[in-house]
Amino acid sequence: MLQEYRDFAEATAREAGKLTLEYFLTDAARPEFKGDDTPVTIADRGAEELIRKRIAENFPDHQIVGEEFGESEGDSGASTHRWIIDPIDGTKSFVHGVPLYSVLLALEIDGNVEVGCAYFPALDEMISGATGLGALWNGKPCSVSDEPNLDRAVCAHIDTAYFGKNGKGEPWDRLQKEVYYNAGWCDAYGYLLVATGRAEIMIDPVMAVWDCGPFPPIFREAGGYFGDWSGNEGNIEGGEALATNHHLKDEVVKILKGE
Repeated sequence: MLQEYRDFAEATAREAGKLTLEYFLTDAARPEFKGDDTPVTIADRGAEELIRKRIAENFPDHQIVGEEFGESEGDSGASTHRWIIDPIDGTKSFVHGVPLYSVLLALEIDGNVEVGCAYFPALDEMISGATGLGALWNGKPCSVSDEPNLDRAVCAHIDTAYFGKNGKGEPWDRLQKEVYYNAGWCDAYGYLLVATGRAEIMIDPVMAVWDCGPFPPIFREAGGYFGDWSGNEGNIEGGEALATNHHLKDEVVKILKGE
């Protein structure tokens, strides 16, 4: 059944991604700004509406939570299956014509994320994972890097100002001094790079469940770590996120903790 769910997630994310491309690099991508000063566009809303429609058609008893339209219960009201949607992760990139944005879709079963995919429409890159079924990058198996040395690691990150604004400037300062190279690849694209062995670390000081929903099964199956800064693997509710290969995970967590 997980294979069916992964196939559905990949196909639906691609369809939603195609919709976003109709607006990408056009005047229609001009944003409105929500109460938290984050941007939203007609493409965000349209893509989430499309995904919700496909879920309702195929799995009407499943619950849904999405960034733009909140939570909704399935027909049964008591489903143990919950789809997690971010119709455009990286809306700031999207509205500025930067092709690193993505469509994120994940399925949580009995409280654990078992299926996840991230599709990057402007790059036509897809990464997905399902428990026991491996991680796939554009249809082929992928894995994290085997780099064991932090001083040779590439660390991807979001806007550096976010660390200090959210009370996490000191841990970030410690980590960024220890790695070989800090690269400002934002949002889900950094996680794609780590899961495919092109970077060793991705770190976020602030995350909502829809920002990171797909990553627990992707990293589990790719041989890496995804979780919070304290080393709790698979945690999507912690309000922060860290991804590494397993060689570096313990060392990075210690640095973030100040140990």
